[in-house]
Amino acid sequence: MRLLGNIIWIIFGGLIAAALYFIAGVILYITIIGIPFGRQAFKMARLVLAPFGTEVKTNFEKHPIANTLWLIFFDLGIALSHLVTGVFFCITIIGIPFGLQWFKLAKLALIPFGANLK
Repeated sequence: MRLLGNIIWIIFGGLIAAALYFIAGVILYITIIGIPFGRQAFKMARLVLAPFGTEVKTNFEKHPIANTLWLIFFDLGIALSHLVTGVFFCITIIGIPFGLQWFKLAKLALIPFGANLK
């Protein structure tokens, strides 16, 4: 089920979303100050490529200052867009598994520093 879910995910937008996160990470890497934030964008790009079967463990206490800066400067648009997309998918019964993956992405978008993907 994980393989099929990931294939359908990639075909219907996962590849585009991963490319956008990757481009954002490259742009952040160009600015020296943005390198830690670019690493988090690459972490999200990795999750967007294969969300089915991947678990997100967040740990705000590991990097509280970096997570707070992330929340202030980047998070509002990212997490809100993932939440809205998740709700949109959960409206239909068929879309519920995909909506849950968008909620997982929103969780990572809220607190990316110190989060582990398993």
